Amino acid sequence: MISRGHPSDPFFFFMLQKIPSWLTNKYLLTGLAAAVWMMWFDAQDLPGEFRKAAHYQDLERSEAQLNQQIRNTQSELNLLINNPKTVEQYAREKYLMKKDNEELFLVVDSPAVK
Repeated sequence: MISRGHPSDPFFFFMLQKIPSWLTNKYLLTGLAAAVWMMWFDAQDLPGEFRKAAHYQDLERSEAQLNQQIRNTQSELNLLINNPKTVEQYAREKYLMKKDNEELFLVVDSPAVK
């Protein structure tokens, strides 16, 4: 008895004849293999390109936030350079500095007890 799938089996030849001719075209198969390789296994594959695009968008958002922070810092610096009252206010708020004849009291909100 000849097992199924053996090249001398008549069933095997019958199944080969049922395959459409366009599926046995070597150029089509080669083109499909190349396209699959380029889309999934190449260094510039589709999932990698989507990850790079998402990372690029994240970097652009981060750049916009940093540019806004730079603008805020520059305006604050201009205020500190041009206004002595702002320097005093900044020193009192940021560094908790005080004049010699003043006392400083810090009021800290305690977290709510559940």
